[in-house]
Amino acid sequence: MNLDPTPSAPPRRTRTIVFLGLAVLGLAGAVLAVRRPLMMSAPMCMAGRWHGCLDTFNGVVLMTLVTLPLAVLVAWALAVRRRAAGATSAWRTSLAEVGMVHGTVPFVWMTLMPGSGAGVVPGRLSFVPLRDLVTMGPLGIAGNLLVLAALGFFAPMRWASLASVPRVLALGAGCSVLVESAQYVLRLDRVSSVDDVLVNAAGAAVAALASRRWWRTTAQARPERLRPAHEPAPTPEPATPPTG
Repeated sequence: MNLDPTPSAPPRRTRTIVFLGLAVLGLAGAVLAVRRPLMMSAPMCMAGRWHGCLDTFNGVVLMTLVTLPLAVLVAWALAVRRRAAGATSAWRTSLAEVGMVHGTVPFVWMTLMPGSGAGVVPGRLSFVPLRDLVTMGPLGIAGNLLVLAALGFFAPMRWASLASVPRVLALGAGCSVLVESAQYVLRLDRVSSVDDVLVNAAGAAVAALASRRWWRTTAQARPERLRPAHEPAPTPEPATPPTG
């Protein structure tokens, strides 16, 4: 009689399918809610025009959604190539790499969009914590939380060295400092604020917590693969008794 409490593969697969289904439904609901603003940029984007598409928030979001199937195709191609080479966790690694790029680049692009006074207005700095947070509003806070969320979600899945919330928090803060510094140096008519760094880093950390189940598994399983499965552990040689 088998009393092994280890969960079988079908329940795990069912949970994965349910999670993916809920994610797709959430994405579809978000697209439905903002479909009208996105459709305003559709003619410019479909015509391949730079102005009116990639220099607007709606246009960047629209192109991110349109290229989502292409991102999935790239992840699939990378996974097939890795599996053919005998790599482990091919799908997880490939999905993490593509997800980081596809989910982070559009938001960073939007934060680096120049304002109306770009090149004329000098750079502005705000080093007082929580002062700008009050004026961001719910939409601004939500947007800043999403800037590095994909990086925080997928980076620990890709690199075991980042499988720690403090490390992801530090990674998010460092990347956000680079973005805010670029805004100041390039004189993009934006305020380089310490509150943006704090919210960006917090978004990366919260996203890392959301994917903790997967990156903790990756971090724990990797040391076990240091020795091949067919190779037994070395046994110590018996001590030779002294003679004489």
